[in-house]
Parts: sequence; structure tokens; C-alpha cells
Amino acid sequence: MRIVFCGVGALGSHAGWLCRNLPAEMSFVDFDRVESKNLLAQAFTKQALGRNKAEAMRLQLLNFYGVRATAFPVRIESTNVESLGEPADLLVDCLDNVAGRHVLSTYARASSKPLVHAALSADGQFGLIRWDEHFVPDPEDVAGQATCEGGEHLPAIARIGAALAGIVQEFVELGLKRDVMVARSGITTTSLVDASPATRRYHVPSSRSAGAQANDFEVR
Repeated sequence: MRIVFCGVGALGSHAGWLCRNLPAEMSFVDFDRVESKNLLAQAFTKQALGRNKAEAMRLQLLNFYGVRATAFPVRIESTNVESLGEPADLLVDCLDNVAGRHVLSTYARASSKPLVHAALSADGQFGLIRWDEHFVPDPEDVAGQATCEGGEHLPAIARIGAALAGIVQEFVELGLKRDVMVARSGITTTSLVDASPATRRYHVPSSRSAGAQANDFEVR
């Protein structure tokens, strides 16, 4: 099993860190570098400053835990998504831009690759984790707008990152695809699919509509 994390910012770095004990090989894709402001909300140490984020995550997993991973210090685009995604058994979207999410969704649907998205609301009050079958990214308010610049949403980021790691674990170990809403009050399942060979599906109603518009969220 190979998991490819696309985006190693706030959600991607925390989820990747928490997935280190899974029976899977991990790859990280991100073109950006670790800045001092990132240390407030992302799972990097001061030693990572100036490094590419994917490479920094690879080195932290290796040096702290002896876990080997692969780093790709590139931006995901239509010209490279196939080469990056082809080895994957699971794609995890933690990108912060609509263009990248569209590229991933288009590739995943064309190749039948499992893809799960993670998102945090702009005010940090709640988030979602949704499989690609139920996810429609909406345009950003401002193209290329910065997200998670400070540390005020760190508890929410940690909750969503942990929930994402748990959902990845369920998929790796049980073949389940769970959609959830994550709030301060807890985690609510909005859909659950058994993606193992004997496929079955059921829906658990949420207190907030499972059909909430994607523009309520910013993927981090």
C-alpha cells in the first residue's frame, strides 16, 4: 500500500506525522518551503526552516522515528499528476488551491484512484473530510489566498489532522471510506462506504447537511 499526501502544510503535515505507524509506504508532494510562520500551525521543527516541506517531512520521519518516506518537491499540475499518482493506492488531498484540487480530482476519476480531501473552515470552527465521490471544490475568494498564516487555529487543525489520519487508517486496514464533519463538539459521520470487494453503503445523517457547499471551507 502506498499513500501519496498532496500538500504538506497544516493538515498534510499533521496527518502524515500521525500515519507513520501504518502498514504503508508514504510519499509527500509539495513545492513550498518551511518558513518561520509555518511553525505556528504545521508539524515542522526549527531545523526544517528553509527546507522544502515534502523533504522536511521525509527527514523528520526518518530522523525521529526511523520511518522511510519519499519526497517530491514539486507543484502538482496536469503535466506531472500521472507520474506522481500512478504508484499510489491512495491519494490524500491537503492542497490549498482550487487548481491543484481540480487536477487531482480529474486524475483520480480518470484512473479510478481513491482520493480523500481534507478541509478547514476559514474561521477555524469546523472542517470536513470527504472522499472524491462527494467533493466539489469551489473557487477561492481570492486566487492564491494565504491560509493558516498564524497559530490561532492549531487545535482545530490538530483535530482535523487526527481525524484524517484515522480515516486513512480505516481505508488501509478495513477498506472503508468515511466522510465526516469535524467540530469542537466532536466528529459526525456523514457517509460510510465499504470499498472492500463485498461493497455496501449506508448514510448517517449529520446535524449539518452533508451537502454543505465546498466554498464553506478552505483546504489547508
